[in-house]
Amino acid sequence: MKFNRILLSTALVVVALVIQVSVLARLQLPGAVPDLVLLTVLGLALVYGPVSGSLIGFGAGLLADLAPPADHAAGRYALVLCVIGYLAGLARPDNGRLKSASGPMAVVVAASIGSTLLYAGVGALVGDTAARHVGLGFLLFTAAVYDLLLAPFTVPLIMALARRADNDPLAADTSTGTDVASGWLSSGTGLQIGTQRGGLRVKAARTRAARAGRIKGVKRL
Repeated sequence: MKFNRILLSTALVVVALVIQVSVLARLQLPGAVPDLVLLTVLGLALVYGPVSGSLIGFGAGLLADLAPPADHAAGRYALVLCVIGYLAGLARPDNGRLKSASGPMAVVVAASIGSTLLYAGVGALVGDTAARHVGLGFLLFTAAVYDLLLAPFTVPLIMALARRADNDPLAADTSTGTDVASGWLSSGTGLQIGTQRGGLRVKAARTRAARAGRIKGVKRL
């Protein structure tokens, strides 16, 4: 990973973890706790891809495992976020541009449900039965709802920061549509003046118009 990616990812994960532990966990909401760390990993993975997403997920999960009040085995949530970060990175479009918000929202719901199931599954392997007492179905429902409500305020901002820090050309609008629009504004005809063929055609048309004007003027005389 690039140094600017590491620096930005570390800062965002630390801020998200502090807010989650000191604010969101103290709200005493029924069911699950809104997972701001998960949303941070998802936003970065959707920009950086699967490899960086898995590394960021592992680091974020390890910090969450060690942050108080941790009541589970260290490395458990690191494994979960590592897998989720890799899978979310696979959802990154080839051109890096998301066409609508439905894709990221579907990723958020799938990641919330998948991380809860994977966390409970790993816990069952090590003898943790806390999910059974709370109710796995209720945990899945509340995790998906909380994360889905929080995602519009976090994921787009994180993705924008990641692209800007990574000097992604998508941070600036360089699409073909913008070039065509600038052509309309500059020429008023919709022709792209910058192209050689268009420039020759415009020049030839002006030359023929000038000649016709001179010929008509001679006939008037």
